[in-house]
Amino acid sequence: MKAPRVSMTGLGAYAPERVVTNADFEKTLDTSDTWIRERTGIRERRYARPDETTAMMAVEASRSALAEAGIEPADLDTIILGTATPDKLLPSVACDVQAMIGATKAHAFDIGAACPGWIYGLVVGEAMVAAGTSRYALVIGAEKLTAITDLTDRSTAVLFGDGAGAAILTAANGKRGIVSSYLRSDGTLAELLWRPGGGTVKPPSEEMLGDRSYYIKMAGREVFKNAVRSMADAASQALERAGITGEQVDLLVPHQANLRIIEATASHANIPMDRVYVNVDKYGNTSSASIPLALVEARESGRLKPGMTVLLVTFGAGFTWGSMVVRW
Repeated sequence: MKAPRVSMTGLGAYAPERVVTNADFEKTLDTSDTWIRERTGIRERRYARPDETTAMMAVEASRSALAEAGIEPADLDTIILGTATPDKLLPSVACDVQAMIGATKAHAFDIGAACPGWIYGLVVGEAMVAAGTSRYALVIGAEKLTAITDLTDRSTAVLFGDGAGAAILTAANGKRGIVSSYLRSDGTLAELLWRPGGGTVKPPSEEMLGDRSYYIKMAGREVFKNAVRSMADAASQALERAGITGEQVDLLVPHQANLRIIEATASHANIPMDRVYVNVDKYGNTSSASIPLALVEARESGRLKPGMTVLLVTFGAGFTWGSMVVRW
């Protein structure tokens, strides 16, 4: 018996209220609005309040997704949350979300795949729904990257923002739903984008705080080159597995990390920029939250419509990368 196609029946997103512009960084760093825009495409990003947690943002996005899907938290069987910024090391953020929304019968767990965390979560959730072990799966990408960003480091401080996005997965009727997916990783390049301190290798200590190894460290040029190569690979693989070409894609929604990476990915896939959704200028890099945030905005603006063929492509620390073709 052929497994059913799985679709997203509800979407939700949340971005904090505080807006931090490039001009704000001009006051504290040796940088400028022009320098940041030319290299990244970013104009502003959102920062969570000090008392606003990853779980709290995830809950806001989840409630919107549940409402659109027309189901209650008690209907959920599965909660999967991709994040690089858990509120604490134990338990998972997903378990906190389960408690906060009252999803009494759901099992919950986190995925640590950095920026591709939401796509990794969709692939896992799709498999569970298709196998019949879950009727409704809530897949969340949520990040409070400002908590692990060194605001004295010009190379990373201007890149990141906070936010959350969520989707409800369930079995689909007809052609709508996830058509293909592709996941890869390469752990040999981990130290090009990582947090050296805070884990069991280098536990929290005065030394760790002093050398600022708790924060994200990035070798910018090498990350850029690998991101371009890996996102091109991801786009090609998802399209091939779906049996289509870039010309048949109605909308490309890539991970929103850097405008130049997005342009290179679109060019490789033969998708013109007028069929690419970009909001990195408004939010910066929100890691696992970036694609669901973009999907919600694309739909609200009329760029994403039922019946469209959509390509999702992402890349992040690990290195991890992945992609998905969805019939909307």
